[in-house]
Amino acid sequence: MGDQSASLSPDHVEFIGRQHLFFVGTAGADGRINVSPKGLDTLRVLDSSRVVWLNLTGSGNETAAHVLENGRMTLMFCSFDKQPLILRVYGQATMVYPRDEAKFGQYSALFGHQPGTRQFFELDVELVQTSCGYGVPHLELDRPRVTLAKWAANKGDEGIEQYWSDKNRISIDGKSTGIFE
Repeated sequence: MGDQSASLSPDHVEFIGRQHLFFVGTAGADGRINVSPKGLDTLRVLDSSRVVWLNLTGSGNETAAHVLENGRMTLMFCSFDKQPLILRVYGQATMVYPRDEAKFGQYSALFGHQPGTRQFFELDVELVQTSCGYGVPHLELDRPRVTLAKWAANKGDEGIEQYWSDKNRISIDGKSTGIFE
């Protein structure tokens, strides 16, 4: 039913490319565990051992606080169509903020301009695990949401930076997210 490997196979990469939704799990040494759903066109597999995903501005920045503390991250992809599968990618993550202009620009080019881009997470893959997914329901995608992009575009760059200052500097556990450091 399940398999493990040290890197992403071509079949894994193809499966990831078909998914409209993935989940990110992180945790600090103490405090709350965070699981975030991610969608839109925000993930790229760079090679069999590296993944990058674009993190858009949101109401919290828990993932950043956890990655800053210890780097541990798990990505989970689920098939909601007729072929059941769950794929988890475990690894060590680092962040790329806009102040790292060269690398931020390199990753931005992979995704095109997306209003509200807060940071990128690079994940160095340590373990890939698949499982059956027999308990995952069948679901159909209606359409991607456009609300976040409209909200960010309306705020503009200065408004987004103010939002980061107001809402994204400190995690719910009181830890720095590194957004302005």
